[in-house]
Amino acid sequence: MQSNNKDNQVKINVKMPGMRGPRSRQAVEKPKNGKKTFKRLCRYFGKEKLMLIGLIVAVIIVVACSVFTPALQSKAIDVITDRHFNRLSVILIIMLILYGINSIGNLCQSILSAKLSQRIVKRMREDLFDKIADLPIKYIDNHSHGDIMSRMTNDVENISNTISQSLSSLVSGVLTVTGTVIIMLWYCWQLAILSCMTVILTIIATKYLSGAMRRFYTRRQIILGNLNGTVEEMVTGYKTVVAYNHQAEVKADFNKTSDELTKTGIVAEILGGSMGPVMNVINNIGFVIIAAFGGYFAINKMISIGVISAFIVYAKQFGRPIDEIAQVYGQIQTAMASAERVFDIMDERPEDKSGSNVIDNSDGIISFEHVNFSYVEGKKVLSDFNLEVKAGQKVALVGATGSGKTTVVNLLMRFYDIDSGSIKIDGVDIKDIDCNNLRKNTAIVLQDTVLFSDTIKNNLKYSNEDATDKEIIEAATLSNCHNMIMQMKDGYDTKLSEGGHNISQGQRQLLSIGRAFLAKPKILILDEATSSVDTRTEKHIQDAMTNLMKNRTSLIIAHRLSTIQDADLIVVLDHGKIVEKGSHSRLLSQKGKYYELYMTQVAGSPT
Repeated sequence: MQSNNKDNQVKINVKMPGMRGPRSRQAVEKPKNGKKTFKRLCRYFGKEKLMLIGLIVAVIIVVACSVFTPALQSKAIDVITDRHFNRLSVILIIMLILYGINSIGNLCQSILSAKLSQRIVKRMREDLFDKIADLPIKYIDNHSHGDIMSRMTNDVENISNTISQSLSSLVSGVLTVTGTVIIMLWYCWQLAILSCMTVILTIIATKYLSGAMRRFYTRRQIILGNLNGTVEEMVTGYKTVVAYNHQAEVKADFNKTSDELTKTGIVAEILGGSMGPVMNVINNIGFVIIAAFGGYFAINKMISIGVISAFIVYAKQFGRPIDEIAQVYGQIQTAMASAERVFDIMDERPEDKSGSNVIDNSDGIISFEHVNFSYVEGKKVLSDFNLEVKAGQKVALVGATGSGKTTVVNLLMRFYDIDSGSIKIDGVDIKDIDCNNLRKNTAIVLQDTVLFSDTIKNNLKYSNEDATDKEIIEAATLSNCHNMIMQMKDGYDTKLSEGGHNISQGQRQLLSIGRAFLAKPKILILDEATSSVDTRTEKHIQDAMTNLMKNRTSLIIAHRLSTIQDADLIVVLDHGKIVEKGSHSRLLSQKGKYYELYMTQVAGSPT
């Protein structure tokens, strides 16, 4: 769920049961700009020219065999009718050869289609992931994580399936129809024209049935997305559901969506299943036309019996690819829409990492000068914000929810760019500092710890890949987590589950502090990490954080005011402005905003 209050927004969005947010559309009928999308797709195909040419050659061979085989069958029938049995064996041998070539061609077609689709999709998937890794934080905050994942998985997979299954079918269908029409006209143009009358019926039926199918299949995918969302919310927020006895409401919500999905699915499947019988009826009409007029032409010596036989085969062969082309066209449209969604992310402006200065030898002096910032235009989060942080100073940012505390940190890390003013480190504007270097020399310990599905050692090394085992142990010792790690079965090689959920919240916090130690930062940012742990664990974490802050410029986002009483400077924010600043004792003596906040927490009421 997206909130307008960006100050306390957490990077990992957790959707609670009962909340409804925007869901990604699983199926799209048409792309917005098909021509542009097609050109970009062609660039990926261009990198696999040889394989694409090989696939086209294989398709041509298969089509040629399928087109000429009925002509040979016609010749064989005429030879048998005329009792020229000496020529029959030659025709049969040629037919066997064509059948063999056709089989080999189909095999090659399948192999090349699979390889082509996987190679193209591999490049596309890698390009997309590279782009996602360079997206600005603003984009991630303002877009559903599920939607981004859907583009990486569902949309890319849709493109892959279309390339492997539909591309060759489309080329084959077009060539088959073209070749069949030419041969039919060559044999008997009158009968060919009569046979093609069924094409009009096929096109009309396909147009209306396909349109109805797409509407209902699209609707089904949307409902399926809603159903999956309900299940996701139930699983991720299961404890909350049970705690508040909302199982019945969740079940009712699920059943309602499930019923709607069932009804829509029935209609979609009926429409999908009706395509075959309708096409069969049209094909049978075509057979009747060929049999009636073909018989008349044969009686009048205009064509032979073999030609009638060939026309029956060609009529069947003619109708199938037209039907396939119609279906493939819809699939290609959907795939183009999926590609467009993928390219939309690729077209996003990457994070601005301009700047060439480095701060490896920084003193850690931070200054905010007349900073103005808004997440949404017209709604300022920081207004004429000014703050000077001295080298090695411990500064706490306090204030009510939405006051701008986290925003200050986001701007310092260049997660967002300011609207006006300047932010400087050692007198150098951060816009002029290399972004990677800025973050290399800055460490963050968040309230919501992020750990990865890897060993403890690698999680600690995440901030410094070149760290030695000695440095890792030293960092773990300073952060009070070495003994904890050694008590585990595999020590530093202990494998953590996704998010580190196989260890306690306190243990995760200690590891995150150890990771910050290993980064050896000049500037430290702490989002108070003790709000959800017991008193004993809190003491360990506080000691670790105290060690971490020694000789470092530290910014602390404070939630528990009792934990920042020893701060060199406490800054009180209210609606994006500094309303008070000073030491703990001084601010209490003023009996202003800080006094109210403190007494609310400590005494339980603002006296």
